[in-house]
Amino acid sequence: MAIIIKTREEIAVMREAGRITAMALEAMRRAVRPGVTTAELDAIAEDVIRSHNAIPAFLGYPNPNPHYADRPYPATINASVNDELVHGIPRRRVLKEGDMVSLDCGCIYNGFVGDAALTLGVGRVSAEVACLLRVTEEALYKAIEASRVGNRLGDVSAAIQEHAECHGYNVVREYTGHGVGRDMHEDPQIPNWGKRGNGIPLRAGMTYALEPMIIAGQPEVYVKRDGWTVATKDHSLCAHFEHTIAVTDGEAEILTLL
Repeated sequence: MAIIIKTREEIAVMREAGRITAMALEAMRRAVRPGVTTAELDAIAEDVIRSHNAIPAFLGYPNPNPHYADRPYPATINASVNDELVHGIPRRRVLKEGDMVSLDCGCIYNGFVGDAALTLGVGRVSAEVACLLRVTEEALYKAIEASRVGNRLGDVSAAIQEHAECHGYNVVREYTGHGVGRDMHEDPQIPNWGKRGNGIPLRAGMTYALEPMIIAGQPEVYVKRDGWTVATKDHSLCAHFEHTIAVTDGEAEILTLL
């Protein structure tokens, strides 16, 4: 495992990449409503990113599945609806009242990546959806709180798992958080499950994306025929929140804020 410790100057660039990513997410948040398409949201995000002298990090990203090596990612964002967990391709799909949509966005600015995600309810949503959204976002902030020198990676992962499971939800095992820097996916991998006191010690200058992916039903997922979209096998609802953070000598710094 080759973890790249970032300098203060590199983190400053990552902070700007994160701010641009957050601006794109906020623009999409304001646009989400019944009747909007995921393709329209994609166009909004791309416009924000390019207007700030950055480029979409996801567009053209190589498909990790060798069966779909000829299918690089075709869009700026991931837009995953209801039982779709991650990597949903934006299309002409129209969002409906009561849906939930996960929006994952990343950009590259001056050679460094910002990566963040949120899941939103569309219009008025059920109590079931509202609870899942709340718990998943809370799990993200539990993991951020655990991301401090003196802790280990297992403490971060366990914070997510414990919060999800104490509310009766499951965490996804096949997909994880990850280091972020000049590349969108660097070491270390950060599972959404773990054991406190295990794993590598956290060091100041580590930068990584925490992304709780929580399912209301059973944890099994599959990849749809488009080669990208990950959905739950039992069609249960799922949510996804993400921030890129930097470990410091004190509290972790969230790099993907407005």
